[in-house]
Amino acid sequence: MVDRNVLISGAGIAGSTAAYWLAKAGWSVTVVERAADIRSSGNPIDVRGGAVAIARQMGIWSHLEEVATGVERLVFVDAVGRAQAMIPTRLRGGSPEEVEVARNELVDVLLEKAHETSLIIRDDSITALHQDDRGIDVQFQRTPSRRYDLIIGSDGLHSTVRRLAFGPEERFSRPFGMFVGTVRAPAPIEDPRTVLLYNEPGTSLTIHPAGGKPGFAFIFRGQHDFDYRDAEQGRRIVESAYAGGGWLTTLALKEWGASDDRYFDAVTHVDVPQWAAGRVVLLGDAASCISLFGEGSSNAIVGAKTLADSIAAHPDDHTAAFADYEHKHHKHVRKQQRGAGIASRLLVPKTRSGITIRNAALNALPFRSNRRKRDSQG
Repeated sequence: MVDRNVLISGAGIAGSTAAYWLAKAGWSVTVVERAADIRSSGNPIDVRGGAVAIARQMGIWSHLEEVATGVERLVFVDAVGRAQAMIPTRLRGGSPEEVEVARNELVDVLLEKAHETSLIIRDDSITALHQDDRGIDVQFQRTPSRRYDLIIGSDGLHSTVRRLAFGPEERFSRPFGMFVGTVRAPAPIEDPRTVLLYNEPGTSLTIHPAGGKPGFAFIFRGQHDFDYRDAEQGRRIVESAYAGGGWLTTLALKEWGASDDRYFDAVTHVDVPQWAAGRVVLLGDAASCISLFGEGSSNAIVGAKTLADSIAAHPDDHTAAFADYEHKHHKHVRKQQRGAGIASRLLVPKTRSGITIRNAALNALPFRSNRRKRDSQG
C-alpha cells in the first residue's frame, strides 16, 4: 500500500476513535489537539447503541464497565432538598448494553488506544490550510508545516478546521437559547447512584456523583451576546443567573468562582449542509450537533468508525469515501437529535407551573407506582 497520511484535528472522542480505526486500515495518522491537558470537569456521558459494539472491538468495553458511574436515577428536589419526583436513568430489565462514565475517563481510554499507533501533538492547532488536487499543506501555530492527503476536523463545536475550510462559524451554528456550565463539586454524595436536580424557573442545578468525583452542572435558559473564549464573561453569566437560588446554589457558585477547571458554553445547534470540502471532512460536533443534547458521545464513536470504514473502502477516492460516510451517518444523527427539545423541557422548565406539572407527570408514570408498591412490600 502506498503510504497515505491523514491529519485529525481534535483528540476528543470522535478524533481518537477515528485515529485508532484509520491506523488499523494502514493510514499514517497524526492528531493535533489544542489543549495541553484533558479537562476534568464536564457532565458524565453515555456509551450506548452502536457505540457499544465498537467499544468492544477496540477492547475498551470492560474498562468502561469498571469505571461506570453506577447512577440509576435522577431525583428532582425542592429548595430544601426534599425529593419531589424521580425518573430512572436505567430501567430494571432493560438492556445492560450501555454505560455512563465520566467524560475524561472515556477520552483518556480512547486517546490511549489512538496513541498506540498515531502521532499525538498537544498544545498546538492548525492556522492555515492550502489544498490542491493531490493533497493539503497545513500550517500550525508551533509545529513545522506538513503536507497531508486528508484532513479530518473533529475539533468540536467551535471547529477551527470548519472555519478554515467551510466558512465562519455563524454560517453553520445557531443558539438553542440555553447555556451550560460544569465544575467539580467537593460535597460528599450520600447516594452514589442518584443525581439530584433543583429547578428555579428557567434554571437547573444538578450534582452528579460521577463515580466518586462529583460535579455540579448549571443548565439554564437565556439570551446573551457571548464569546466562548472569554472565561470571565462565562463566570459572570452563571453567577447572575443563579444569584439568590436555593438548595446547594451558594456552595455551587462558590466552587464555580474559585475553580480554574470549569466549562461554560452556549448550547448550540450546528448544521453543516455538506460535511466535505475537497480533501477536508468534518466529524462529530464540528459537522452536526445540538451540544449537550442528542447522544453526542455515542454518535461521535459511531460516526468515527463509519468515516474510517468509508475511507478504508475507498482509499484512492476521497470524494466517494466522504459521500459514503455522510450518506450513512447523516440519517443516524438526525434520528438521535429529535429528542433535544423534549429533554430541555424536562430538565429546565420555563415557569414554576411548568416545574409543578413536570413533577406531577413523573409521579404518575408506571415506574413511580411500581416503586411505591415495592417500597410498601419491603
